[in-house]
Amino acid sequence: MSVSTDLITLSAAQMADKLAAGEITSVELTQAHLDRIAAVDGVVHAFLHVNTEEALAVAAEVDAARAAGQSLHRLAGVPIAIKDLIVTVGQPTTAGSRILEGWMSPYDATVIEKIRAAKLPILGKTNLDEFAMGSSTEHSAFGDTHNPWDLDRIPGGSGGGSAAAVAAFEAPLALGTDTGGSIRQPAAVTGTVGVKPTYGGVSRYGAIAMASSLDQIGPCARTVEDAALLHELIGGHDPKDSTSLVDPVAAFAAAAADGDVTGLRIGVVTDLQGEGYQAGVLDRFGEALDLLREAGAEIVEVSCPHFRYALGAYYLIMPSEVSSNLAKFDGVRYGLRTLPTEGPLTIERVMAATRAAGFGAEAKRRIILGTYALSAGYYDAYYGSAQKVRTLVQRDFDAAFERVDILISPTAPTTAFRLGEKTDDPLAMYLNDVATIPANLAGVPGLSLPSGLATEDGLPAGIQLLAPAREDERLYRAGAALERLLVHRWGGPLLAQAPDLAEAASLTTTGGDK
Repeated sequence: MSVSTDLITLSAAQMADKLAAGEITSVELTQAHLDRIAAVDGVVHAFLHVNTEEALAVAAEVDAARAAGQSLHRLAGVPIAIKDLIVTVGQPTTAGSRILEGWMSPYDATVIEKIRAAKLPILGKTNLDEFAMGSSTEHSAFGDTHNPWDLDRIPGGSGGGSAAAVAAFEAPLALGTDTGGSIRQPAAVTGTVGVKPTYGGVSRYGAIAMASSLDQIGPCARTVEDAALLHELIGGHDPKDSTSLVDPVAAFAAAAADGDVTGLRIGVVTDLQGEGYQAGVLDRFGEALDLLREAGAEIVEVSCPHFRYALGAYYLIMPSEVSSNLAKFDGVRYGLRTLPTEGPLTIERVMAATRAAGFGAEAKRRIILGTYALSAGYYDAYYGSAQKVRTLVQRDFDAAFERVDILISPTAPTTAFRLGEKTDDPLAMYLNDVATIPANLAGVPGLSLPSGLATEDGLPAGIQLLAPAREDERLYRAGAALERLLVHRWGGPLLAQAPDLAEAASLTTTGGDK
């Protein structure tokens, strides 16, 4: 491998250590990732915008500060990618929608302020399903993102761009948002690590709202330790976010370093497996449980009977909040404006023309569904009933955590499906979130890490850990321990087994067949 390839395959923690030791510079590291983006993103399409000049300028600042002996954050100089739902000054923020094409935010999200203060070079903005509505990153107005393991398959969604960038070694770290699994499900199908923090543990200020009671920003990475380091950086109280927790940021990286599961009570959620789950996914899940048991964890079965209703409740609560949050995209204040082709020029007609032209099919579907659920005569029957189910799901979690310390399940029922396979069947698409949604309804933290490759197709499967609210530290301790056990079994990181994208990218560039 070239020097550049050697650099980009390191973990973020290893990159940080080499930067601190003076073995590499941030400019070298950032340029290596920009070169990788230039080489392979033509076939992956993880990025919507590449932030070359600013990234290299920040990298040069880090190198100069380090040479001058200044005290720096551990991750200073380590590049990062940002899901294009999080507003950034100086770069477009599109939310994957035509209605915001080319829009430049006048302010930074709180997480971006923290990343800039710690001097992580921002490589660019990553692709997503429009306004985070989807499980495959096929609903972006700017084209599909492809899974680096198999370019004919989806990278998960809505944050498939961030997960694919990390899996393709285009970025060592990325930010995502998780409303019903949009960090964890892409992590599962790309062989990466994704974390949904406790609701309120990371500020949502500056994340374009999809469903405000469910959305949560979180880290995407290649290792549990890397995710922990990024979580520590972006977490903490923010007075600009009324839902922000006042808890101090825990030492998540220290928990990951400890990684001891001796005596840990782990509950297997029996309601999140069985019918609809791919055999290879369940096989890898069972093997992971065996490893945890051998390492000293206590494995017990736990039933959460109302989880079976979580999917239906979510797909009433989320569209209802979508219909409210997306009302501000009206062609009047900012973003796209489309004038009606006939009739009088009124605000109502401008709004209708703009929203018809600017929103894609999935966004329109969810707006219509949410508006119907909130309408007079149907509110109690649909939205009100869904909120009652939400309470029952929360009670299931409370009862389970009286018996166990951590809950565990497959992250997604299947490995990555083929592009186009489910785009005409919204209900089949929604079922991809069946295991991840309960955590969002209850506000508890969840972590997904690779459990191995499914025998049927050789594609990554994911395993999900869930902890009580405000106990994210447990996830990192258990997740890091399981990660070490699995990597030992595999003989190295799972991503080392991923196919090399260079040949596919070369063939595309030269006009050959993929």
